[in-house]
Amino acid sequence: MDAAFNLRFVMAKLERRFVIFEYPVTPTMSKEKSTSAGSNAPLPPGMVLGPDGKPCKICTAFRHWTPTPASSSTISRAAGAASLSAAALGTATVTEPPARPADCPPDVEQLGRATWTFLHTTAAYYPEKPTTRQRANMLSLLHALPVLYPCSHCATHLGTEMERHPPDVSSRRGLSWWLCERHNEVNERLGKERFDCVKTDERWKDGPADGSCD
Repeated sequence: MDAAFNLRFVMAKLERRFVIFEYPVTPTMSKEKSTSAGSNAPLPPGMVLGPDGKPCKICTAFRHWTPTPASSSTISRAAGAASLSAAALGTATVTEPPARPADCPPDVEQLGRATWTFLHTTAAYYPEKPTTRQRANMLSLLHALPVLYPCSHCATHLGTEMERHPPDVSSRRGLSWWLCERHNEVNERLGKERFDCVKTDERWKDGPADGSCD
């Protein structure tokens, strides 16, 4: 009897101290009870909507692709009680996110990493003294991104930044620095650390000085 009372007492204290954080919702991001056009099915929390008002997988991280089950509130309450009990008893474990199948289409994070890798590497091998044609081709490539990039809100943001900070295609160093600064703007927006732009060659072309990548 005393043990049960103590457990309820500890759980009550934990409930008062636990704070639940929601994923930030933007004007184009669905809330849990939002519905897609012409459908009553609930959208997953964090699913981003495309310009057509429909769920946009390429605009959304994979972890937000899965729809919320109809009985999610009941499941959440049960899971919350179980978590509090485990915490009170000192047996809590960390739940790993679902594994991403290898044959899934890319999500916004995978697409972003691949695109930045391509752009930084292309800049690392861009001529230090490019010809007029090389400059024009690089500008065409960069200006095509806000038009053709699959993630619509990512493309819009990049287009806005390019208007504020026109691309520097005058040299390899200039282009590498310009791309690094644009990437850092995205990092800051996502709450990530800034990359040291002095190290662009080390990261995207030469490798570390210790030879660990040779």
